[in-house]
Amino acid sequence: MAHSVEIERKYDVDEATALPDWTRLPGITRVGEPEPRDLDARYLDTPAAALAHAGIALRRRAGGPDAGWHVKTPGVDGRHEYHWPLGRDADEGVPADIAAAVSPWATGPFVPLARIRNARVAYALFDASGAQVAEVVDDHVSARNERSGGESAWREWEVELGPVPPGDVTAFFAGVDELVASVGGRPAASTSKLARALSA
Repeated sequence: MAHSVEIERKYDVDEATALPDWTRLPGITRVGEPEPRDLDARYLDTPAAALAHAGIALRRRAGGPDAGWHVKTPGVDGRHEYHWPLGRDADEGVPADIAAAVSPWATGPFVPLARIRNARVAYALFDASGAQVAEVVDDHVSARNERSGGESAWREWEVELGPVPPGDVTAFFAGVDELVASVGGRPAASTSKLARALSA
């Protein structure tokens, strides 16, 4: 199992919104080449949605560099993400070690909650020393609420701190807010893709 802390901002953008020049951000001197990723995530929960009510997300995601099972939990320093290898298909049930990880909040059976497909393009942001300060992703999302059958689609950007975050994180994200707003983007109306999918 691997563990990481996500510190990120999400933004809603229109389908035709053009990406800004990310080198206008404080400390950013170079933007990496676009990296396309096709992601397919299956979210699971108890029939009573115990995990969702606790702010916990349990998913199996195929595609991208972090394909596998993920458990996301809230934290004061950002969302904590726990990661396991891909393993069995979501339709075959939740592996025992992952079920144990979410047992403080819920016990099975776990059933389909939502499916979220995402055509993502990622861009690494580098400082003058060549260190990766952050990553920007441009997401075209289609989602299905497996409980209601409701479907939705939207576009959003995420800006997540990288392995070597900027010295002044507050100033960096203030710059991101300003830059995104300058091209018509706005803070995301929903805290997560899962929350938005479940509103359909």
